[in-house]
This record gives sequence, structure tokens and C-alpha cells, in this order.
Amino acid sequence: MGVIYLVRHAQASFGARDYDNLSELGQQQALRLGAVLDVTPELVVSGSMRRHQQTASLAGFTPEIDVGYDEFDHQEVLIAHKPSYKRHAVMVADLARTGNPRRAFQDVFGAATQRWIDGGDGYTETFQAFCDRSEAAVRRTASSLGKGSALVFTSGGPIAAVVGRLLSGGDGLWTKLNPVTINTAITKVVSGRSGLTVVSYNEHVHLGADLLTYR
Repeated sequence: MGVIYLVRHAQASFGARDYDNLSELGQQQALRLGAVLDVTPELVVSGSMRRHQQTASLAGFTPEIDVGYDEFDHQEVLIAHKPSYKRHAVMVADLARTGNPRRAFQDVFGAATQRWIDGGDGYTETFQAFCDRSEAAVRRTASSLGKGSALVFTSGGPIAAVVGRLLSGGDGLWTKLNPVTINTAITKVVSGRSGLTVVSYNEHVHLGADLLTYR
């Protein structure tokens, strides 16, 4: 039986122009993960994003790259909903006016992703295509793995897509799972005769209260 550990990347740089870079707290999360992760994987994979590879490296691993594990283009999804947010300064000022930028961003982003899920226009990758490639990536890893274990460094979106499909056979759970995926949380999927099975989701006991973040 093969075991695949899907690891969400550590905290990236929320609110910065370059989101795809670990924050200082994110670096601490990745180091903590590496210190407690009791796995000797036969295969280590990550998406192509910098935050995926930084998390893997700080945790002590050098991954192979599989772009199937990349996150969806959150900027494209946001801008399709709010075209003015193409200018970063406009977005920052607009959110700041609410008095609670993080809460305001979550509300806007929730509406933006729902538009994407509902089949709105303006996207290079549909929600369906995103879920398809996320599932295909995990199945590729399972096929390459055999009976060993694999570590996969990816994002919350692909993890939620895979878990939703394995648990329900569809994509309806994605909006419930994606927002609660914790940075460096571990999801365990086993590969056996009956196919892929989710054994645990979003395990994050290694973090403690001091390092726990959702974004």
C-alpha cells in the first residue's frame, strides 16, 4: 500500500506585491515541519511555485516538480471579479478603507472564487479543469510510488480538490475545505487495491497555537 502525504505550503506573503514567497512566520512553520516530520519518503514532489519549493527545502527535502500541483491563479480569479484590483495599490487602498483588510479580502475573494466555480468568464483555467488536473497529479504520484511513501508540497486548493473528490466523488466540498486548510498541515492519502482513500485531513498538531495560520 502506498502512502501520499499532501503538505500545504507554509505561510506566504499575504498583502505583498509578491505573494509567492514565504513570510518570516512561514519560514518558521516550514522549519518546525521538518523538525517533527517522521517520514522517509521514496518520492518527494512539489508544485512549481516558489512557496512550494521553499517549504520543501526548509523542511529538508529536494522535490521533483509536477505543475499539476500548482495552485489556481488566485490573481486572475480576483481580477475577473474586481477588474480594478489589477492595480495592487487600488486593492490595498480599497481593503484598508474597510478597517479590517483581512476580513474584507476574505469576503471579496470568497465571492470571486464562487464566480469562478459558477462558470463565469475571464479565466484561462476553469474550476473543473483545475480539479481535474489536481486529481490527475495525485494519481500520477500514486502510479509512480508503488508501495512506498511520498511527500507532496502543494497548496490548499489542490488538496481540497483531491480530498473533496475522494470523499464525495465531486467538487461540491471544495468551498468548505479550501478556506480551512492550514499552512503546513498534512493530509494523508493511501493508495491500495480499492484506489485512493483519504485517511486524515489537515493534520497540524506540529504547529501549536504560536504558528497556526490559514493564510
